[in-house]
Amino acid sequence: MGDLVSLSHTAALILQTIDQGCRYGFDIMDATGLPSGTVYPALRRMETDGLISSQWESEKKATADQRPPRKYYRITRAGSEVLERSQKRYPLLGRMQATKSRR
Repeated sequence: MGDLVSLSHTAALILQTIDQGCRYGFDIMDATGLPSGTVYPALRRMETDGLISSQWESEKKATADQRPPRKYYRITRAGSEVLERSQKRYPLLGRMQATKSRR
């Protein structure tokens, strides 16, 4: 389904952030500066579209860290393809990727 999906700039930014290693909601919000009301609906749409997948961490791990369980996201192959097209569509995203790679 990834070949039919066209992302908004905001959704592309979120997808790129996941690709760069931010794996759960608060981490994504922190990296992008976007509010939860933007990030979580976008994550749900991208998961429905097959661009990302998710998995809840174990209750045991969360309890050991004294916090609620986190839902971890990862980019799929289709998501990588859509992200590559989005970086061409939104040149600033591509430049942000290049800057991160040089660090």
